[in-house]
Amino acid sequence: MTDLALPARVRRPRRTGSAGTMVAVVVLGGVVAAALLAPILWPLDQSAVDLSRTRLAPSPEHLAGTDDLGRDVALRSLYGLRVSLLVGAVAALVAAVIGGVVGAVAGSVGGWVDRALMRVVDTVAALPHLLLGIFIVAMLRPSLGAVIASIALTHWLSTARIVRSELLSLRNRPFVDAAIAGGAGRVRVLTRHLLPHVLPRLALATTLMVPHAVWHETALSFLGLGLPPHLASIGNMINDGQRSLLTGAWWASIVPGLLLVAATLALAVLTGRWRDRLDPRVRAELQL
Repeated sequence: MTDLALPARVRRPRRTGSAGTMVAVVVLGGVVAAALLAPILWPLDQSAVDLSRTRLAPSPEHLAGTDDLGRDVALRSLYGLRVSLLVGAVAALVAAVIGGVVGAVAGSVGGWVDRALMRVVDTVAALPHLLLGIFIVAMLRPSLGAVIASIALTHWLSTARIVRSELLSLRNRPFVDAAIAGGAGRVRVLTRHLLPHVLPRLALATTLMVPHAVWHETALSFLGLGLPPHLASIGNMINDGQRSLLTGAWWASIVPGLLLVAATLALAVLTGRWRDRLDPRVRAELQL
């Protein structure tokens, strides 16, 4: 009996996107593994310069060529991706904590507290993220901590809204009424009965935030307001490589950019699949 002959209730769910998911797993796993193992397998002196080997084209000795200071582009790209992913992951976690606390307070307390916090969220959301991030970095002076703070303080809004909406939909459920009738206080209800249901959504939102945070860090570094210029990061490398484009040394900026696109696109595909599995509406559609 074929799939089409089965009733809608018992029809097997379609398996879609499995090939794309496997490709994303292989790409992301390979890139992240290479970036993490690069300092162990290929130690790099960030300040090392070899002016006798500047702007060499890709070759077996230098797979992605060299930049205008004679540094290996492939190796520095792995170091740069490592730094960019670290900054993006830490900034996403900090933003998730800020948004989670704000959303939990707004959703559990309600009333004027909820309205006041949501007005703050709407006000910050109305500001351009990149311009606000530039202002924060300029106030704190460009550094690793300033970049993380800039990303975290401009990316917590969606997390706050997600946590608040989940709590609002859960706090009127029968199991919450039963916990209150049993003598549980507001804090106990929040920590023992509500937050465990919110954590999967919060984890998904945090993971979805990482590619965005990485691109935000890249934009700040490209503008010269991110990480120190001597430190290998994707934004710094693209910024440095744009000067070599006029001389035909396209690899100095194209290679790190392609590596960034591959890593963030693979991560976005995997988190998209995770989101589809968590969404009950999508699961229902897959079973039709």
